[in-house]
Amino acid sequence: MTGRHTPRPAADAAPADAPAGDVPAGAPHTTTTTVQVAGRPVRIRRSGAAEAPPVVLLHGIGRSLEDWAAAHELLARDHRVLSMDLPGFGLTPAGPEKPGLGTFARAVVGVLDALGEDRPVHLMGNSLGGAVAMTVAAEHPERVAGLLLANSAGFGREANVSALPMVWAALSRLPVVGRRFRPLARAAAVRSNQSCFFDPALATPELLRHAALVGSQPDFRATFLGTYRSIGLPVVGVLPGWRRALLERVRASGLPVLVVWGDSDAVLPAHHAEAAAAALPEARLHVFPETGHMPQIERTEELVALAREFVASVEQARAAR
Repeated sequence: MTGRHTPRPAADAAPADAPAGDVPAGAPHTTTTTVQVAGRPVRIRRSGAAEAPPVVLLHGIGRSLEDWAAAHELLARDHRVLSMDLPGFGLTPAGPEKPGLGTFARAVVGVLDALGEDRPVHLMGNSLGGAVAMTVAAEHPERVAGLLLANSAGFGREANVSALPMVWAALSRLPVVGRRFRPLARAAAVRSNQSCFFDPALATPELLRHAALVGSQPDFRATFLGTYRSIGLPVVGVLPGWRRALLERVRASGLPVLVVWGDSDAVLPAHHAEAAAAALPEARLHVFPETGHMPQIERTEELVALAREFVASVEQARAAR
């Protein structure tokens, strides 16, 4: 089983309550819609039988729920799956709070409350989404059954995230002279998305179009920069203070954790996985070969198989208490 996956086109052209397209045979009905959290809309995708184990999928900085689309649909065959666009990213507008882990964690809990989901959920987060998942677990351990952290922020200083695509994109929108910068903006966007994968061909035209749509949203730039400033600084990298404090709280929670990583991650280097194993010694660890920053796209089937096994083991242990 290779696990490699060619991303399907984003389903954003559908009406708010329309089923997402390209649902595999046997997959439950999938709905992409919005829910109100603190009076503001949050874009979500929900699938699966209501009584199945609940899974929540969280994306990385500057991304959207589409990064989890294929994994979402596979997991929904035997789980109740929720994906969401964090405030200020994807197609969810920002709220009045400053962007950061606490704000995003409150949005996750707010969505669960709005949906009436009071069972402990299995949080699965990629990159920034992993740190958000850990923040929810630290703040509300009773709401969390387990954590699957995919190439998660929070385990090391290095974070190779560039703001240049935003700079060129902003210049390309200037009146009169903007068209001169459009080739540079397009090239920067392609390089940025290709850097997320071991196989750059996975930065498909469909994926690039959706990334451009996300990047064109009114709150994107302020949310991206505000989020980065809240967790790190140029040259210094990801700040150690919040990382240490968060990992101590996650470790103290005693929640089961599965850490997965791509061995060729150019954004958060693979040696962060070793740091994760040291910080969370009870966690399980799996490293994917020839895989970049988003294994949920590059190793979809394998990651879903690991996730299924992990959720089943956690549910079995909870039932035995």
